[in-house]
Amino acid sequence: METSASLAIAQHTLLSCGLILAVGTVAALAAQKIRIPDVAVFLIAGIAIGPHALGLVDIKAGSALNQIILLFGASYILFDGGAALRFEVLKQVWITIVVLATFGVLITAAITGLAAHYIIGIAPSVALLLGTTLASTDPATLVPIFRQIRIRDRVAQTVMSESAFNDAMGAIVTFAVLAVATGSGEFSLLHSLFDLLKQSVIGILAGAILGSLAALLIAHERWAFLVEYAPVVTLVAVIGAYFAADNLQASGFMAVFVFGIVLGNKETFGFQMEAGEAQKLDEFVLTTAFIMRLFIFILLGAQVDFTLMGKYWFGGVAVVTVLMLVARPVTVFLCALPDRRARWSFGEMLFMCWTRETGVIPAALAGLLLGIKAPGAEMIASVTFIAILMTILIQAPTTQWLGRRLGLLESG
Repeated sequence: METSASLAIAQHTLLSCGLILAVGTVAALAAQKIRIPDVAVFLIAGIAIGPHALGLVDIKAGSALNQIILLFGASYILFDGGAALRFEVLKQVWITIVVLATFGVLITAAITGLAAHYIIGIAPSVALLLGTTLASTDPATLVPIFRQIRIRDRVAQTVMSESAFNDAMGAIVTFAVLAVATGSGEFSLLHSLFDLLKQSVIGILAGAILGSLAALLIAHERWAFLVEYAPVVTLVAVIGAYFAADNLQASGFMAVFVFGIVLGNKETFGFQMEAGEAQKLDEFVLTTAFIMRLFIFILLGAQVDFTLMGKYWFGGVAVVTVLMLVARPVTVFLCALPDRRARWSFGEMLFMCWTRETGVIPAALAGLLLGIKAPGAEMIASVTFIAILMTILIQAPTTQWLGRRLGLLESG
């Protein structure tokens, strides 16, 4: 009896996955035809087939399957994004990336929290907790967008790198503010920055070591005995980098991003793959990243709770509008304008102001706060999902249009 019940669950899960793949493929084709990033169409498709609409798919946010897809999917998308970055570009813009990923998170959290306090009328500590939850940008959304839309390299790589590195700062500050909100501790900027430095060093080291090892095994002149299995090596290394960092209390996402950077720039370290093998690996990475993106955003759409969102709809929309039109622009100009090395143009900074999608990472933080019944957790989850819908459905589809208007689109 127990076996048949387990089999029924497995069959239902497999059917749901097949349906998601089928719907996602059609959604991707539709996105291609109307020329917008596919993540926006995936989100709409997820809402359509989710339990609050057609009811075809109902995979709970807390289920093991959903968590595996989110963890591995976001990690693999980050690896793909890291592999697209180039050292020569990062050398020009690293100061802006560091400032945006640290002080930028604090500035965004403070402005958004202040808006929430006055608009929704919640306690300052809870408002700040909402601000920190929304402060980090989402690499799982931004990396695919810049893979599909050719924006000037240094702008795209800055926004992608910021999103990869600021999730650690966002999580650290969120839990520091949570301690204040629950009365179990007090916020310390110095402690938060030290914690971020520790996490960053460990994450970067883990990613660099795994990246070097993977490059050795698939691209070294003498030691590349796994070159034919390069796709499998990348899968193992992505998982290894994430858990190596995570087990050392560092950011797993940061580790896989750095792993991608190292492997993507392997020629800099003297490693070279044969052209045919390199093409096979590229095709595998692109296909796997597409499947992960498809699953993540369709599931995210299917899990949007409209009943919960409805409780704070008007206040939530107002707060997210402040996040998009006030907090992000102030953050970008304060963090990027002083960087005399990068010498950002007004158009480049304006574009960075508009690209700050909210997605998987803030949703995970909001879910965690709901799970531990943190103060204001329902309100935070509601506003977070409003932010996900507004930023992905408004900002993502207009990215190419804005890039063209500002002269930042590249050919090819």
